[in-house]
Amino acid sequence: MRILLFTGKGGVGKSTIAAATASFAAARGKRTLVLSTDAAHSLADAFGTTVGPTPTEVAPNLHVEQVDAQLRFEQSWADIQRYLLSVLDMAGMDPVAAEELTVIPGAEEVLALLELRQRAREGHADGPWDLIVVDCAPTAETLRLLALPEALGWYMTRVLPMQRRVVKALKPVLTRAAGVPMPGDTVFDAIERLHAELDEVRTLLSGDDASVRVVLTPENVVVAEARRSWTTLSLYGYRVDGVVANRVFPAEGADDWRSGWVMAQDEILAEVAASFTGLPVWRSVYRSREPVGVEALTALAEDVYAGSDPLAAPTGHGPFRVRRTQDGAVAHLALPGATKEEVHLARNGDDLVVTVGSYRRVLTLPQGLARLRIAGARVEHGELQVRFAETSPGVRGTPDPARTEQEDQ
Repeated sequence: MRILLFTGKGGVGKSTIAAATASFAAARGKRTLVLSTDAAHSLADAFGTTVGPTPTEVAPNLHVEQVDAQLRFEQSWADIQRYLLSVLDMAGMDPVAAEELTVIPGAEEVLALLELRQRAREGHADGPWDLIVVDCAPTAETLRLLALPEALGWYMTRVLPMQRRVVKALKPVLTRAAGVPMPGDTVFDAIERLHAELDEVRTLLSGDDASVRVVLTPENVVVAEARRSWTTLSLYGYRVDGVVANRVFPAEGADDWRSGWVMAQDEILAEVAASFTGLPVWRSVYRSREPVGVEALTALAEDVYAGSDPLAAPTGHGPFRVRRTQDGAVAHLALPGATKEEVHLARNGDDLVVTVGSYRRVLTLPQGLARLRIAGARVEHGELQVRFAETSPGVRGTPDPARTEQEDQ
């Protein structure tokens, strides 16, 4: 099953491109589901039909769904929310205000990803889907969505077991002393269940048959954000398989005013090609009218992809890989567009902490690497390379990553 996610800065037309790609696939006999985790829910507008919270068939082989994030939130967060409400009630907080406080900002969008897991598991009446297209939220929200499963996994393996034991041992004392109900097994079970579900989502989205496609318009601010999103998506282990440049002015028949725009866009598109080296850059020209409906969307995709195969699974290795060497190993993490000044590396026990700008990923090292020391690190050709070596006799701990990076440079 192929999974294809579309993201981009708000307003660049990613929902239209996602819908067009799904229509293109369905027209070629692929059993296709396109679903939206974007709260704006523009898919119904793109297809020109009513779309609900369950897969709706809009054409042969093509189903569309707009995820009901509130319903998914109530299903997955209910046990945790009930406990939080009981704590706030003991504190005398107004029930309406308490309910607002127990809704974590962005949680609905995160939990909407669980619908992808559900649809991938159950397929449809005729069997599994051949393709699931996900119309994601704008870039910043998407990055937050895709970072959460791994971050929650770190908490689940290191913090929660200890916290659960402490609460169980001290629950009677804490309840009497503080007068506040302590979380019970149902709360911890709900957190563990949520983690397991999100971990399945991450496995799906970081697998060999899944990739992210970035949609942009030829504008400097938009392109700059797209570059950063490629770097950050790679940091979190997700493949980017291509870029769609949308709303490109056609050069044919352009008057003086449009000719100026064509020239300006050509300069930016040349920058896009240079910035996304190794990735296909498809172009979607500005049309005289907005494509609405399956037929118009299919025609749009045929024009954009122009004979290429937009449904092919990505090739090569993923953003993170480990290469064994004679004296240890080298861990490679793709960080396209990142400079050595932007990348910071630290080690905390069995974890490798990689920070790029304002984004951080905690990578739990495989057992084979965890026993080795860091012998050096560098950023070269858009890739972080960390060298691991056997610990020398009499040497304890690991060298300072900043120093080893300078030495390697």
